Amino acid sequence: MKKDIRVLLVEDDAADAELIKFALRDSGLGAFSWHRVEDREEFIRELEKFTPDLILSDYALPSFNGLTALELTRQICPEVPFVFVTGTMGEEVAIESLKKGATDYVLKTRLTRLTPAVKRAMREAQDRAERKQAEARLQESHEQLRALSTYLQFVREEERTRIAREVHDELGQAMTSLKMDVAWIGNRLPKAAKELHEKMRKMSAHIDTTIHTIRRISTELRPGVLDDLGLVAALEWQASEFQERTGIHCAVSSTAEETTFDQDINTTIFRIFQEILTNIIRHAGATYVDASLTEEDGCLTLVVKDNGRGISLHEITNTRSIGLVGMRERAALLGGDINYHGVAGKGTTVTVRIPLSHGPASRRQRSYAHTHSG
Repeated sequence: MKKDIRVLLVEDDAADAELIKFALRDSGLGAFSWHRVEDREEFIRELEKFTPDLILSDYALPSFNGLTALELTRQICPEVPFVFVTGTMGEEVAIESLKKGATDYVLKTRLTRLTPAVKRAMREAQDRAERKQAEARLQESHEQLRALSTYLQFVREEERTRIAREVHDELGQAMTSLKMDVAWIGNRLPKAAKELHEKMRKMSAHIDTTIHTIRRISTELRPGVLDDLGLVAALEWQASEFQERTGIHCAVSSTAEETTFDQDINTTIFRIFQEILTNIIRHAGATYVDASLTEEDGCLTLVVKDNGRGISLHEITNTRSIGLVGMRERAALLGGDINYHGVAGKGTTVTVRIPLSHGPASRRQRSYAHTHSG
């Protein structure tokens, strides 16, 4: 059942109030409740008591001013439509009132305009309310998606850590034991069995290669240096691995205080650094990479520069660039941001900033992750 429209009228003339009330009743708006006030104190009291659906106000009152009523309305209940119903209003005053937030104005000598003015004001107010609700739902959806993204990141890192540990411990120990058994058998073979000795030597070498592969896979899943020695050591290790694998010179420097970082920050910065290096291999054509880590103004900042071809604006803004989008999202999950700047033929600079004290949203998101991880 549709509720009554609550109308608050600012009017000192009782006869004019009745004419306005009659015009509204004849407008086809439906049922409405009505309350009339004449001074500032009563107006404020009514606004604080309940929120009206519509405010109609005279412009000039003996002890009150219509513009003051409009300003109070915008302070206390800014979404309520406000229509001036007044005896006289010059063009300049009318324009000023509309600039300050009035929905419309109607002269008392032309009350036939009141109905369309009120209907338009109510329709616009409803549209604003629906748009605000839609924006709130959209914002809530974004927060839920971000919380889910945090949860998925958390689960993935936990799974990486678990698999890395099992691969290193279980498979590593099994291969080490197998190598000892091969050596034991080799020591007991007849010296004349040269083919068997050669076969055992190759088996031992193959086991060594397999052990090295296991260690590499385990480290790529979750480098132990990140958890054991911290972020700076992990960045230096990754730079060294990158340089050895690609031949691209990669240097890391840091002036940050390692003791201030938590696991979320360590993981986020490290994974972003890995993604940056991957992009350099795939797209940059660089021969030199320089990375610096600094702590300043409550933020941890990673700056990575290369001397490659330089990322273009189109590439930066391309929503299909999954790597760039993923890095932005990783930084945003901790309340940080990431910026890309490229100069054609001179290279690319990537700047990552993460606040060392996470905001309330980040705490809620991590709480979501930990709550759902079990």
